[in-house]
Amino acid sequence: MNNACIMKKLCLTILLGLHLGAGAADLANGQRLFASRCSSCHSVGPFARSGFGPQLNALFGRRAGSLPGYGYSTAMKRSNIVWSDKTLTSFLDDPDDLVPGTKMRFWGMSNEKQVADLLAYLRSQQQVQLR
Repeated sequence: MNNACIMKKLCLTILLGLHLGAGAADLANGQRLFASRCSSCHSVGPFARSGFGPQLNALFGRRAGSLPGYGYSTAMKRSNIVWSDKTLTSFLDDPDDLVPGTKMRFWGMSNEKQVADLLAYLRSQQQVQLR
Protein backbone atom coordinates (compact mmCIF):
# COMPACT_ATOMS: atom_id res chain seq x y z
CA MET A 1 0.00 0.00 0.00
CA ASN A 2 1.51 3.36 -1.01
CA ASN A 3 1.65 6.51 1.13
CA ALA A 4 -1.13 8.23 -0.82
CA CYS A 5 -3.47 5.32 -0.19
CA ILE A 6 -2.57 5.21 3.51
CA MET A 7 -3.15 8.97 3.84
CA LYS A 8 -6.50 8.70 2.04
CA LYS A 9 -7.65 5.92 4.38
CA LEU A 10 -6.45 7.87 7.40
CA CYS A 11 -8.30 11.00 6.27
CA LEU A 12 -11.49 9.02 5.63
CA THR A 13 -11.22 7.40 9.07
CA ILE A 14 -10.78 10.81 10.73
CA LEU A 15 -13.68 12.33 8.79
CA LEU A 16 -15.92 9.39 9.63
CA GLY A 17 -14.97 9.71 13.29
CA LEU A 18 -15.75 13.44 13.25
CA HIS A 19 -19.09 12.77 11.58
CA LEU A 20 -20.02 10.06 14.05
CA GLY A 21 -18.83 12.19 16.97
CA ALA A 22 -20.88 15.15 15.77
CA GLY A 23 -23.97 12.94 15.47
CA ALA A 24 -23.47 11.43 18.91
CA ALA A 25 -24.95 14.42 20.74
CA ASP A 26 -28.47 13.83 22.04
CA LEU A 27 -30.60 16.96 21.46
CA ALA A 28 -33.46 15.63 23.56
CA ASN A 29 -31.12 15.05 26.48
CA GLY A 30 -29.62 18.51 25.92
CA GLN A 31 -33.11 19.99 26.07
CA ARG A 32 -33.83 18.07 29.30
CA LEU A 33 -30.54 19.26 30.79
CA PHE A 34 -31.35 22.83 29.82
CA ALA A 35 -34.80 22.53 31.40
CA SER A 36 -33.47 21.06 34.63
CA ARG A 37 -30.20 22.97 35.08
CA CYS A 38 -30.42 26.22 33.12
CA SER A 39 -34.01 27.34 32.55
CA SER A 40 -34.51 28.84 36.01
CA CYS A 41 -32.20 31.66 34.89
CA HIS A 42 -31.95 31.42 31.07
CA SER A 43 -34.32 30.93 28.17
CA VAL A 44 -34.04 29.92 24.52
CA GLY A 45 -36.46 29.69 21.64
CA PRO A 46 -38.66 32.08 19.73
CA PHE A 47 -40.11 33.73 22.86
CA ALA A 48 -36.89 33.86 24.88
CA ARG A 49 -36.28 36.91 27.02
CA SER A 50 -33.50 37.79 29.38
CA GLY A 51 -34.45 37.40 33.02
CA PHE A 52 -32.20 36.51 35.92
CA GLY A 53 -29.69 35.48 33.22
CA PRO A 54 -29.41 36.49 29.57
CA GLN A 55 -31.41 34.63 26.93
CA LEU A 56 -29.21 32.22 25.00
CA ASN A 57 -30.49 32.35 21.42
CA ALA A 58 -27.76 32.80 18.81
CA LEU A 59 -25.15 32.27 21.51
CA PHE A 60 -22.33 30.76 19.41
CA GLY A 61 -20.05 33.44 18.01
CA ARG A 62 -21.48 36.12 20.30
CA ARG A 63 -19.06 38.14 22.41
CA ALA A 64 -19.67 37.52 26.11
CA GLY A 65 -21.44 40.33 27.89
CA SER A 66 -22.73 41.92 24.69
CA LEU A 67 -26.45 41.11 24.54
CA PRO A 68 -28.37 44.39 24.65
CA GLY A 69 -30.71 44.88 27.56
CA TYR A 70 -29.06 42.55 30.05
CA GLY A 71 -27.05 43.80 33.04
CA TYR A 72 -23.85 41.76 32.83
CA SER A 73 -21.15 41.89 35.45
CA THR A 74 -18.20 44.13 34.70
CA ALA A 75 -16.04 40.98 34.64
CA MET A 76 -18.17 39.41 31.89
CA LYS A 77 -18.23 42.59 29.80
CA ARG A 78 -14.44 42.87 30.05
CA SER A 79 -13.72 39.17 29.45
CA ASN A 80 -13.22 39.40 25.66
CA ILE A 81 -14.62 35.87 25.35
CA VAL A 82 -16.43 34.81 22.21
CA TRP A 83 -18.76 31.90 22.92
CA SER A 84 -17.75 28.66 21.21
CA ASP A 85 -17.83 24.99 22.14
CA LYS A 86 -14.45 25.41 23.83
CA THR A 87 -15.27 28.56 25.82
CA LEU A 88 -18.73 27.33 26.81
CA THR A 89 -17.32 23.97 27.94
CA SER A 90 -14.80 25.77 30.11
CA PHE A 91 -17.43 28.17 31.46
CA LEU A 92 -19.88 25.37 32.25
CA ASP A 93 -17.16 23.46 34.08
CA ASP A 94 -16.40 26.39 36.40
CA PRO A 95 -17.90 29.80 35.54
CA ASP A 96 -15.92 31.71 38.15
CA ASP A 97 -12.66 30.12 37.04
CA LEU A 98 -13.09 31.33 33.45
CA VAL A 99 -14.59 34.71 34.38
CA PRO A 100 -13.64 35.64 37.95
CA GLY A 101 -16.36 37.95 39.23
CA THR A 102 -19.15 36.63 36.98
CA LYS A 103 -22.68 36.94 38.36
CA MET A 104 -23.48 33.39 37.25
CA ARG A 105 -23.82 31.12 40.26
CA PHE A 106 -23.56 27.57 39.00
CA TRP A 107 -21.79 24.61 40.59
CA GLY A 108 -20.52 23.48 37.21
CA MET A 109 -21.05 20.66 34.78
CA SER A 110 -18.04 18.57 33.87
CA ASN A 111 -19.65 15.42 32.43
CA GLU A 112 -18.43 15.55 28.82
CA LYS A 113 -21.51 13.80 27.37
CA GLN A 114 -23.90 16.09 29.21
CA VAL A 115 -21.97 19.16 28.13
CA ALA A 116 -21.92 17.94 24.51
CA ASP A 117 -25.68 17.30 24.62
CA LEU A 118 -26.38 20.69 26.18
CA LEU A 119 -24.19 22.51 23.66
CA ALA A 120 -25.83 20.63 20.79
CA TYR A 121 -29.22 21.79 22.06
CA LEU A 122 -28.01 25.37 22.41
CA ARG A 123 -26.47 25.19 18.93
CA SER A 124 -29.87 24.06 17.61
CA GLN A 125 -31.14 27.45 18.82
CA GLN A 126 -28.40 29.30 16.89
CA GLN A 127 -30.78 30.46 14.16
CA VAL A 128 -33.44 31.78 16.52
CA GLN A 129 -33.72 35.55 16.22
CA LEU A 130 -32.50 37.73 19.06
CA ARG A 131 -35.20 39.58 20.94
